[in-house]
Amino acid sequence: MTWTEVPVDTEPAAGAVLLSGIPGSGKSTVAAALAARFAASAHIEVDALQELIVTGGRWPSPERDEEADRQIFLRARNACLLADSFVGAGFLPVIDDVVVRRAHLDFYRRQIAAGPLHCVVLAPGAEKAGERNLARDKTLTTDWSFLDTAMRAELAGEGIWIDNAELTVEETVDAVLAATGLTDR
Repeated sequence: MTWTEVPVDTEPAAGAVLLSGIPGSGKSTVAAALAARFAASAHIEVDALQELIVTGGRWPSPERDEEADRQIFLRARNACLLADSFVGAGFLPVIDDVVVRRAHLDFYRRQIAAGPLHCVVLAPGAEKAGERNLARDKTLTTDWSFLDTAMRAELAGEGIWIDNAELTVEETVDAVLAATGLTDR
């Protein structure tokens, strides 16, 4: 049996989704459920990209840390490179990342070549996100609720905002699909 190289790229996907919100907003859960609605898709967890760093990795911190800030942009760039590759191969990428600053969102918009980039912000509120953080397996050692105020101030009017405080995961996915105009299977 011989193996021959086959083309990787095909009919491109209809763009990419950047699913954002503060920790506990439901990004990872909703991103996985959204991706599962499509026949060809990929879920790009930006936290997983950070975990690829074996030594020298710095996670975001409430204190000023230039190296951690640099790595936030590094992982965003890598997410965009992966997203562009998946789009070219016909897979709809769903990126999940904590994007609360305009500079971070603008960076995503500049870095991603395959478009359109559908920016969706999950905004259940700081209190609801805090409740969810306490109820999940992933334990956070930092209270990130203050990011809700920063996100609302810096990203007001940007992208699609969904208050998913009282929505199920499936209802949230339906809302994302309706707001973006993307069609599943």
